Amino acid sequence: MTERILFVRLEEPRTDRRSTDEQRSCMTQKDLNRALALFGLTEPLTREQLEDKRCELLAAWHPHRYATLTNNPRKYMQMYKKGEAMTKDIESAYQALSAWLSSREQS
Repeated sequence: MTERILFVRLEEPRTDRRSTDEQRSCMTQKDLNRALALFGLTEPLTREQLEDKRCELLAAWHPHRYATLTNNPRKYMQMYKKGEAMTKDIESAYQALSAWLSSREQS
């Protein structure tokens, strides 16, 4: 019996080579509004509000939360993947809003 070894070529992760200041300046008003809408916040906002809402959203959308909600593996995986996607969206929106708040505090 011959053993077969499968080699998988992994792609190098793409890194954003722009500086943090350049990333902040690239954030458009549309990105800011999208992040605020995801968090359900309005523009006069504080870092405490942002932190509280982030914790609340991450608790609600954590993928493992769906483990006990259904015995159907297909439904579980659909809900798990949706939770993963929302968690990524929440984190990226948090990063954008946090950078925006930092730039406002420095001004």
